[in-house]
Amino acid sequence: MFDTYEQAIDWIHTRLRLGIKPGLSRMAWMLERLEHPERRIKTIHVGGTNGKGSTVTFLRAILQTAGYRVGTFTSPYFEQFNERISVNGQPISDAELIELANVIKPLADELDRSELGGPTEFEVITAMSFYYFAKMSPVDVVLYEVGLGGRFDSTNVIHPLLSIITSIGLDHTAILGESYEEIAFEKAGIIKNGVSVITGVKQPEALEVIRKKAFDCKSSLYHLREDFAASSKEPLERGEQFTFTSMFGQIHELKTSMIGAHQVENAACAVMASQVLANYYSFLIEEEHIREGLILAYWPGRLEILSEDPLVLIDGAHNEEGIKALASEINARFADKNISILFAALKDKKLDKMIATLEEVADQLIFTTFDFPRAASAKDLIDAGSTKGNKRIAADYQDFLQRKINELDQADMLIVTGSLYFLSEAKPFLVKWLKNN
Repeated sequence: MFDTYEQAIDWIHTRLRLGIKPGLSRMAWMLERLEHPERRIKTIHVGGTNGKGSTVTFLRAILQTAGYRVGTFTSPYFEQFNERISVNGQPISDAELIELANVIKPLADELDRSELGGPTEFEVITAMSFYYFAKMSPVDVVLYEVGLGGRFDSTNVIHPLLSIITSIGLDHTAILGESYEEIAFEKAGIIKNGVSVITGVKQPEALEVIRKKAFDCKSSLYHLREDFAASSKEPLERGEQFTFTSMFGQIHELKTSMIGAHQVENAACAVMASQVLANYYSFLIEEEHIREGLILAYWPGRLEILSEDPLVLIDGAHNEEGIKALASEINARFADKNISILFAALKDKKLDKMIATLEEVADQLIFTTFDFPRAASAKDLIDAGSTKGNKRIAADYQDFLQRKINELDQADMLIVTGSLYFLSEAKPFLVKWLKNN
């Protein structure tokens, strides 16, 4: 058993060797042994290719502003492992994580010796979260972010009050399928009988899959642009403004503190979710809670400006859709700047299309790598690009950042983007460097 935080974390990380193992059999086995903690908590399930974390954050902030105690389960972590299991935005303590690891380890050991095979890291953490919210720290509701896909994701053992599918994109195609329809089928796997669904999905073919699944499950479907809308969109200096309209009425001049047109869509899904909860599940949520919650919502690494002078921004654009959203904001907000982009990614991504988009907006594109099993090498990245543009490799990204930041003037901007795993490593270094220099 574990006596220290380091021992517990090291054990959890050893489960990474098992990779990704879609299926719910191991989760069902563990939850049976834990006396089904997932049945003791109220949940909201959030899936989609992009926007899951931001939507969870917007909705959590609204609910918290309304006075509710809100649990969240998110992935990957950004600054601290513990934040994957949080209450009102505060990560669980080291002592609580040790206790959870000691609860789950005997079950994992037993599964290791069984025909089902051992649980993955994500399955272990998911089981920990159910036990935590049911038995250690009860909350009013828990927002569960899907890890991968939906249908066979380890979170898909809950029967939530509400399901949200934010978007569909061509990510994790080796596992989820090559087409929007195939990926939508996996994402729609979180839809449960009689449980309302909110979605911001744009592609007609993907939406049709979700619509059919909702119909088959007799679930009400609320679609952004058809059943609710965000209009009168206006970029603010450090956020966005929009008007929200639904069957429940209209709210003018809502403001967010998160930058990006795509964040308006995520915020709109969260607002619609809050209205469904208020009107059908007796949650006491008023317009003032929505307004304040959207402004207070903060999600690290999403078009986050770390420094104004010099201008340094980080963004976890880790797939093709995310890169396109980043490029759109660069063109809309920073077209007058000389843009340098430092990029690192995982090798299982569609690197060529991501890099092609970055080539269009970067005056200088720098490729690097980081210490992670699935990280692409800097050479892989530069080889995946075209021959055009100013591109090079930074073998040591920390050394590059130090030198580059010192060179920036008023006309320049540095953007650090790519894998969230990379940003979770790079951001603490950047914050410390910017503070001390």
